[in-house]
Amino acid sequence: YDSSGVYTNTYLNSVGCDSVHTLNLTINYSTSGSTTITACDNYTWDGITYTQTGLYTNTYPNSVGCDSIHTLNLTINYSDSVSTSVVSCDNYIWDGVVYDSSGVYTNTYTNSVGCDSIHTLNLIINYSTVGSSSVTACNNYTWDGIVYDSSGVYTNTYLNSVGCDSVHTLNLTINYSTSGSTTITA
Repeated sequence: YDSSGVYTNTYLNSVGCDSVHTLNLTINYSTSGSTTITACDNYTWDGITYTQTGLYTNTYPNSVGCDSIHTLNLTINYSDSVSTSVVSCDNYIWDGVVYDSSGVYTNTYTNSVGCDSIHTLNLIINYSTVGSSSVTACNNYTWDGIVYDSSGVYTNTYLNSVGCDSVHTLNLTINYSTSGSTTITA
């Protein structure tokens, strides 16, 4: 019997007469259900943590005391991480933020499957240097292959030992030679 109803059977009793037996039958049914879940890295269901995509089932008693089989259709997507090393002079701009000191910095983005994508920046900041010289010369002065014949402030940019600009300023004073002649009759 797989449905509720009233069923009868007739038997012979111990004295050879009919014995009618009535069965009042109630059939309760099992139930089933399913849930589809997409999660990042892991998903905990009934105290169990799942880390891989798959079909998982749990059986519970339903409201009428029969099995209720529940299926979890689980998709696990994964977070990722990226690390980048950068050496920069004076400062570095990352995602609109200006960093002016060395350090390890992180930003969290969303990857193509909707999970965290953690980017780590290993940043080394080297610094530019400045220097100056004051020189007084007669008539002209040669600096880095250029002949200067007038006083002024001049700058040249070099690379320092860490590969950044080294700006050197020359404060140049040019004094000029004079000439004259004297005629003497004695």
